Amino acid sequence: MRPAGRVTITDVARAAGVSVATVSKVVNGRYGVAATTAERVQQVVTELGYESSLIASSLRRTHTNVIGILVAGFDPFATELLKGISANALGKGYELLAYSGAIADDNAVGWEQRSLSRLGGTLIDGAIILTPTVVLPSTTVPVVAVDPHTGTGGAHVVDADNADGARAATRHLIDLGHRRIAHIRGRTDLMSAILREKGYRQSLEEAGIAYDPALVLDGGYRAAWSVDAARELLTRPRPDRPTAIFAANDLSAFAVLQVAEELGLRVPQDVSVVGFDDIPEAARTTPRLTTVAQPLQEMGADAFTMLLALLDGRTAQAHVRRPASLVVRRSTAAPPTD
Repeated sequence: MRPAGRVTITDVARAAGVSVATVSKVVNGRYGVAATTAERVQQVVTELGYESSLIASSLRRTHTNVIGILVAGFDPFATELLKGISANALGKGYELLAYSGAIADDNAVGWEQRSLSRLGGTLIDGAIILTPTVVLPSTTVPVVAVDPHTGTGGAHVVDADNADGARAATRHLIDLGHRRIAHIRGRTDLMSAILREKGYRQSLEEAGIAYDPALVLDGGYRAAWSVDAARELLTRPRPDRPTAIFAANDLSAFAVLQVAEELGLRVPQDVSVVGFDDIPEAARTTPRLTTVAQPLQEMGADAFTMLLALLDGRTAQAHVRRPASLVVRRSTAAPPTD
């Protein structure tokens, strides 16, 4: 009969008819136990659902075979990266521990340092940190950063070409005939947002369109802020209202679609909308969203490959930058003629 509550090593020993020391040897892979006994103990472990303490095991060994995936929050961006990491981790001998160190405050700075101090060297052998907010100092375990807020300094880094993706998005709108193109930018303290705004401005300059600061509003990569920005832009009088909006991420673009519908504006007949990231929801909006695709699952896989090399003591590429590509759907068209 399965014991009530958490199964202990004593429960396993009693059910298998062996000593606690024997169970300890079996679950920790140590020698000195007959094969038939080890098989019986493993069977009982499986039947009772016993799990040894990861912390206690790590104190006895030099590694845990666990990689920490540290995230500020489990948003669609992080979820796609996690899919790529987990797919690449199959059969590699490591387990993954997803840990959010800033779930209560998505603007928290330094959350990854606190998370590493809690987990590093005790629970995890290495870490992949998604969008860290600071340049990481020397750490107790190998670290790879994906899309770091501060750019490519510090840890090993995987990111996408944010500037080129933004140039492609803005150039697409220009090629359709738009000249009054607004930008709802991301958080101004993040390198990705800075590069996306830079790409937007570069495409305007290349097309001979004067940059108008009145057409650039803060969205902070947040839906709520972007709703306010979209409403401010789309309620302007007709000559001042933009005919197209390039949003710094898909969540901001979704906010534009929402506000346009509320105001009775048609997308793309009255206003064209482009996002950035190409999270799965972008293909399910009405109309389906034109956006810039970051290969998020591939970026996650790259990060795992990079970290695995560091854990194995091999030379790892310091920076992997994936291209960002425009995905044209139904939310963009030529500007209105009236």
